[in-house]
Amino acid sequence: MAGKAARPANAIDQTRRMLSLVTYLRERPGARIADVARAFGITEDELVSDLDVLPMCGTSFRGGDLLDIDTDGERIWWHNPAALGADAAEPLRLAADEATALLVAARAVATLPGLRESDRQALLRATAKVETAAGEAAGASSRLSVTFESEGGVFADVDRAISERRRLWIRYYSPARDELTEREIDPIRLVSVGHTYVEAWCRRSEARRTFRLDRVAEIRILDEPSAPPEIAPRDLSEALVQPAAEDPEVVIEVGPGGRWVAEYYPHDSADELPDGGLRITLRTPDPASLRRLALRLGRDGRIVSPPELADSARRAAREALAAYESYDAHDSAHDSADDGPEGVSGGADGTYDRGERGL
Repeated sequence: MAGKAARPANAIDQTRRMLSLVTYLRERPGARIADVARAFGITEDELVSDLDVLPMCGTSFRGGDLLDIDTDGERIWWHNPAALGADAAEPLRLAADEATALLVAARAVATLPGLRESDRQALLRATAKVETAAGEAAGASSRLSVTFESEGGVFADVDRAISERRRLWIRYYSPARDELTEREIDPIRLVSVGHTYVEAWCRRSEARRTFRLDRVAEIRILDEPSAPPEIAPRDLSEALVQPAAEDPEVVIEVGPGGRWVAEYYPHDSADELPDGGLRITLRTPDPASLRRLALRLGRDGRIVSPPELADSARRAAREALAAYESYDAHDSAHDSADDGPEGVSGGADGTYDRGERGL
């Protein structure tokens, strides 16, 4: 073997090379490894690596259909070159369950509102061909149907607006503020990361925003053309929420029980604190949305800055506590009417008291 190290393999180049290699070897039984490697401009090690993969390829995984290629270290032998002959394998057919699943899905997609008519007609033509090819197996699919949730209509409108380059008006629910807002957006693209989202230029905030489709309460396609500014698409492989450098900075201090925040929230830094906690610096386009995080953390964390957000979080915590105390007082008064002489609350077995009850 040549001592030259193999070059890093490019999957596309390797696939093309292996397809050519099959034809080359079929026409040259007993070809020498050195000659073949020279012909393809690769090292002998790379060629042997290809030869290790080829026996796992063929027209099917049935006996005799896989390529029977091996080497004695000097020459390459192909023992069943007829495996790739014109009559070597039967035409592939859909199994009954595969045909049923494919037909049910195709018919369901064809009913989506807002689907382009040309796409619908192409889908119906393809469905008819699958029905003919499936034969009796197509009968079961006619007894099944699939309906899409309401998100499908929003998806269709967004998809249409993107294709026609038109602006959208939406009423959108923001769980962070627990409110519905009206916005005009210039849609850029649809993305799917667990849920389906539309990435768009928001005319209300004059910034790029991402909206979850199942939180769109109402949608209208407007006559105004969509004209988002020229912005590079974001790489969403790491996470959907990726704060921008110009977003406001927020500093949160968490105790040992709140270290999980650094794992779930993109952040600029997370510095260790003496008590085992963290001082986390992060950015968000909507700092007010972190009030809910502060309430969730409770004693395990607090917002340090900006000061107005810290004050807002403290007010929200006091209001939540007051609401709880009011509810607890009402609940206790109600329970006292059923208490026995020992002050035990009126459970079926009388084995717990008010002090043991949680929320």
